[in-house]
Amino acid sequence: MKTNRTDSSAQSWFRSANCDARYGVALAAIVLLLLGLGASGDWGRQSLQYQRDALTHYQWWRLLSAHLVHLGWQHALLNCGGLALLWMLFAREFSPRRWLWIALLAIATIDAGLWFLRPAVDWYVGASGVLHGTWAAGACAMYRRGDALGAALLLLLIVKLIYEQQSGASLFDADLPLVPAAHLFGTLGGLIGAVLPRAAAKPL
Repeated sequence: MKTNRTDSSAQSWFRSANCDARYGVALAAIVLLLLGLGASGDWGRQSLQYQRDALTHYQWWRLLSAHLVHLGWQHALLNCGGLALLWMLFAREFSPRRWLWIALLAIATIDAGLWFLRPAVDWYVGASGVLHGTWAAGACAMYRRGDALGAALLLLLIVKLIYEQQSGASLFDADLPLVPAAHLFGTLGGLIGAVLPRAAAKPL
């Protein structure tokens, strides 16, 4: 009987953390993808990063792959930790298909924003811009269904963005180089994905 209660408690915790069943598998798969690309080292980063000159030579895969590679293990682990936290908070706010839509919109707004509005940015790597879009969408969904935590998380996100735009440094790790515009554009993409098309969030 003690073993059964322990199993039930563990299952309950994993579900409350959005890490149960397919959710846990999906999170592990994304983390392994990010870390696996990190193992490709400088070669992988140079081949996959957003690079303005390379894009003019039709290397368009970089528009997607740039958001999956990182500066190094510290950068990758920081983003994986952020992903896990956001997953625990928001994974059930939308369906998996809707989350894919949100992530792709965040990627598109980052890429378009950097290309058209920040031409001085020659290169970019990292998932943090997309994570900011995830944060914005999840907190927005939470707020729209009446959860006060959503409003608090949106306010925290706004404060973070203002700090980064003014300081040019990351709020969580000042040693890592930062492209503040990517976080801003990713946030805008996440908000757009959360409200367009206008559909109520569907916790599963």
